[in-house]
Amino acid sequence: MSIVTRDPYTQEVLETFNADTPEEAKRKIGAVRDAQKEWGADLDERIDHFKNVVRPNFERKTEELAKVMTEEMGKPISQSISEVKKSIRLIDYITENATEIYAPETIRTEAFKSYVRFDPLGVIMCIEPWNFPVWQVARAAFPALIAGNGVVLKHASIVTGVSLKLQELMDTPAFKSLVVDGKTATSLIKHVEGIAFTGSTPVGSGIASEAGKELKRVVMELGGSDPFIVLGSADMKAAAKGAATGRLQNNGQSCIASKRFLVQEEAYEEFRELAEEEFSKVIIGDPKKKETYLGPLSSEEQRKSVEGQIKYLQSKGKVKFLGEGSGNIIPPVIAELEENYDEEIFGPVAVLRKFREKRDAIRMANETPFGLGTSIWGDREEAETMVKDIEAGMVFVNSIVFSDPRVPFGGIKKSGLGRELSKYGSREFTNMKTVWIS
Repeated sequence: MSIVTRDPYTQEVLETFNADTPEEAKRKIGAVRDAQKEWGADLDERIDHFKNVVRPNFERKTEELAKVMTEEMGKPISQSISEVKKSIRLIDYITENATEIYAPETIRTEAFKSYVRFDPLGVIMCIEPWNFPVWQVARAAFPALIAGNGVVLKHASIVTGVSLKLQELMDTPAFKSLVVDGKTATSLIKHVEGIAFTGSTPVGSGIASEAGKELKRVVMELGGSDPFIVLGSADMKAAAKGAATGRLQNNGQSCIASKRFLVQEEAYEEFRELAEEEFSKVIIGDPKKKETYLGPLSSEEQRKSVEGQIKYLQSKGKVKFLGEGSGNIIPPVIAELEENYDEEIFGPVAVLRKFREKRDAIRMANETPFGLGTSIWGDREEAETMVKDIEAGMVFVNSIVFSDPRVPFGGIKKSGLGRELSKYGSREFTNMKTVWIS
């Protein structure tokens, strides 16, 4: 079997890869397991490898890696470069804090000595999507590796080139890329100790089910239909700029993108006009040009899916296109509705609705099966009073939702299980081992 990658902007075939057979994939996992025994023995050596090998590799190959990313999934090149640089910042965070994160934690008891160790589990399989093909691997794989685990990466097929480039840059036998399809990856769950998955809720549910049969540790970052709440007290210009960034970056293809815009009725018209203005400013076109902000969706299939959702929205409310599309490019779209629409739209489409009181905004924000992130714009004190009632893993005030190595990342409800990043996420794939000495 072969895997073909294709440029979503030009539609040209980029490369054809030979897929691993199930037996070849198992052998790769076995090789990583053997390497993990030595890799997991010394934290200082792992930190040194990231500082002296991985970081310089990523710095030296930033533009090369970004180019592959842009060619394979259509991310504008300036955003691809930023994604690689963000992954380098994660290396800095995890290497600077690893000693503290993974150091034994003393617990005061009546014992002579009692503490918790954070030991590696073994081999972790990272099953990752195409939309942030470097960062989403980094935030799962880097902490797992620093913790002492081995890692095998099953990346989305359309970014196979990125996957193999990451294996080259990691430069350790404790990290290998598997070139397999989703069905084969699922069959390999029994051969690893944990699974990190980022992707859609239906696929994640299936993987979690298989992992559950084997009682394997899972961390899942799934879909989202994040609300962007605009209070009457908000700085409307700042909110509109945030709306454009939060909805349109990465061509609108982000789990934590702002998707449902809930605006207090007295501010609705002003916000809508400013948002339309900001959406209209973005430069649309060839993702290889540094001035481009909005490029193509990742594939023809993805474009058709979003077009179907736009057609549905047109039957329910007012839809406005703010630019010209071509090929797999969909221009920014603003849809005004009076009813709830909580389906995740993986494209540059913003759905606007009005609300009267804060309690209405909270109810509307929560009327979704998802619970990833929420962005609230308004007076800081007023906005913060809403935080405890928002059903989400992350709430950002006067900011779009984003991931940062220093704070935990993840959701609740159908948006996921567990956390990534920070000391909390970095310990997910460890054996929190109790030690009691009388």
